Amino acid sequence: MKATKSPALDLARLCCRVLDDKKAGAVTVLDVSAQSSITDYLVLATATSEPHLRALRNELEKVLDDAQVRLVGVERAQESGWIVIDAFDVMVHLFLGEVRERYGLERLWRDASEVPLAEVLRVTPAKAPAARRKKKAGPRKAKPRAKSRKS
Repeated sequence: MKATKSPALDLARLCCRVLDDKKAGAVTVLDVSAQSSITDYLVLATATSEPHLRALRNELEKVLDDAQVRLVGVERAQESGWIVIDAFDVMVHLFLGEVRERYGLERLWRDASEVPLAEVLRVTPAKAPAARRKKKAGPRKAKPRAKSRKS
């Protein structure tokens, strides 16, 4: 597996977060950099229905566009149950369950190393929100002391 700071892994991480947020099932990340000359990571995910499949694709395209990621292509044959989004270093394969089982990309790429999803989705301290870091880093102001009463 490549170093965790690689831009390709960051892109795979972004894709996985989108898919996880949209309730994709069985999200899998395969590091194929040693086996493939065309991409570094495959992200595989399962949708529950055709509308869910389209929603996953639409959200991925929107987020990748917002992140200014140039897509090489998107293959989406009508009602095929399989969509491929090629972001060069990362290829995302979205399937319906039975289609994923039939084509078995995990079996095809069995020599690739699987990157644990927990590792991909993990938020590193460097990725913590900037506002939170600034708030904790700033000097604390002393609270005014309450005047004591003498009787």
